[in-house]
Amino acid sequence: MKTADFEFLAKMLSERSGLMLTPDKVYLLESRLTPLARRLGLNGLDDLIQRLRTRGDEQLKRDVTNAMTTNESFFFRDQTPFKLFDEVVLPAMAQGRAREKRVRIWCAAGSTGQEPYSLAMMLKERQHKWAGWTFEILSTDIADHVLAKAKAGRYSQFEVQRGLPIQLLMKYFDQEGESWLLKPEIRNMVQFRNFNLLDRFSGLGRFDVVFCRNVLIYFDTTRKAETLEKIHGTMPSDGFLFLGAAETVLGITERFRPVKGQRGLYSPAS
Repeated sequence: MKTADFEFLAKMLSERSGLMLTPDKVYLLESRLTPLARRLGLNGLDDLIQRLRTRGDEQLKRDVTNAMTTNESFFFRDQTPFKLFDEVVLPAMAQGRAREKRVRIWCAAGSTGQEPYSLAMMLKERQHKWAGWTFEILSTDIADHVLAKAKAGRYSQFEVQRGLPIQLLMKYFDQEGESWLLKPEIRNMVQFRNFNLLDRFSGLGRFDVVFCRNVLIYFDTTRKAETLEKIHGTMPSDGFLFLGAAETVLGITERFRPVKGQRGLYSPAS
């Protein structure tokens, strides 16, 4: 790939999604965008780049951005955040929200839905403890195709075998051929919406708990700080933020502080 073409694509992707690409990631562009060019009936990556440069095709820009977005996800991924949600966050909510009995949860960059649906199943399993409470779960992502899959709640045998306990599979899924369909009682607990973390956060409302795991690692330091600043603006002072195991707020923002002894869990700084 020509240097000028790489720089053009890297700039476009950074501006549209926050994704930071270094020259050693040329192979990633080629491996993900060449199949897209073929599906669009183009002769190759050069033709795709030329169309991007000359036509200003918004749909093509979205397709390229979606193709480059990492959508890795599986049920109860990394386990620790879900344990903390159950043992630290929910007890805190029981005390702090005892009057309104309402908790709003946001899964930012929720991909194909396994994270929010894992939370929904956890809450369903504990519904006897939460009689009279309302839990709202919003999952957002920049990619329309992963949102469509998430809304459908249909997963392959491989996908349900990744992290999902067998008892939850048998209880909350129906097998249809070679796939598994999540039952409406769980699907209806989650709302999905297309949202770009680089955009303004107006209209999202307030959230007591935010999961923003394994997405900020693709942002540069400035965009990480800006995104965390905006997330902070959506949260009350006693809220909780989950980041990925390899992520931190240290040296990036003072808006959040680590919850002592709880890896990956943060609270808004006063």
